[in-house]
Amino acid sequence: MFKFLKDKLKDAAKKFSKEAEEVTEEPKVEEKVKEEVKEEIKEELEEVLDEKTSEKVAEEVVKESKEEIIEDIPKEEPKKEKLSFKEKLKKAVSKKISSKKFEELFDELELSLLEANVAVEVIDRLKEGLKMEIVDIPIKGKVDEFILEKLKDNIKELFKEELDLVEVIKKSEKPYVIVFLGVNGSGKTTSIAKVAKLLQSNGLTCVLAAADTFRAAAIDQLQLHADKLGVKMIKHDYGSDAAAVGFDAIKHAKNKDVDVVLIDTAGRMHSNSNLMDELKKVIRVVNPNFKIFVGESIVGNDCIEQSRKFSSSVGVDGIILSKADVDEKGGTAISISYVVDKPIIYLGTGQGYGDIEKFSVSKLMDSLGL
Repeated sequence: MFKFLKDKLKDAAKKFSKEAEEVTEEPKVEEKVKEEVKEEIKEELEEVLDEKTSEKVAEEVVKESKEEIIEDIPKEEPKKEKLSFKEKLKKAVSKKISSKKFEELFDELELSLLEANVAVEVIDRLKEGLKMEIVDIPIKGKVDEFILEKLKDNIKELFKEELDLVEVIKKSEKPYVIVFLGVNGSGKTTSIAKVAKLLQSNGLTCVLAAADTFRAAAIDQLQLHADKLGVKMIKHDYGSDAAAVGFDAIKHAKNKDVDVVLIDTAGRMHSNSNLMDELKKVIRVVNPNFKIFVGESIVGNDCIEQSRKFSSSVGVDGIILSKADVDEKGGTAISISYVVDKPIIYLGTGQGYGDIEKFSVSKLMDSLGL
């Protein structure tokens, strides 16, 4: 998972490290200056303090200066110059990345991030954060490790606080109503079945609502999942009012003391204004507690744009990224939460009902090698 982005981030850190070595400041010539100054003091003392009463003082001062000089100046080999411990230490902590070099290196990193489907506004945010924490900052230790640590810090800041949906449901009044949003083929219906199984595993009952009345196949598909899971599904005829299906499902849940209502909606392109208006009606009628956008992790910026449009049109409270297990790039996962300003709730990691994973920022960092 996310191997492409993981490799790109490591490559970027190595390039930053290489360039930082090249701009390393050499040890300062403080010791040489100190020696010259002390020599001048010595000569002045010898000229000025010519009286006998002052000769002893001068000798003591000169002796003291010599001792300091001996301590401060590293012994020189006849043929090979050696650095003192102080000089080596100064050299080790003086690695820096200039503003100009940062811009050059980030240009390369930006291309890699774009290849990995990272959203442009996320790249801009990362650049701003990294620049503040890297440029002209003395770097101790290994530069690549320092860069990766700063990348980790800035990527973590892209995410909203993690949310445990099951715990939220348990603490809420019944029935808890969830509407699922997304385009056709995004894995929305399968994700609904996975969430239903997850709720069952946590001792919660649920009812499914087939509010995708635009496709007869969608109703049949959801019914198949409901039968396998042993849960009730509310449906109307093909072409009927989607909002009415959701309304009836909520009514059933109240009558049967069901904990959660999971409402499927027609997959629609975010650019289809008529279908989006129909979806607004569904939202208005059922008044859900939570709206989940389901998007394919592997489609990259298309998924980001879809989430943006759904968020602005009907609102989004949380995100499920399907097919995350086959997403080698990872840009969608680190971008979508920042773009819509909502948390990722789950990752779809396979076709089985149990192949759904609660999203964890720390696990994502591990997947990226950070």
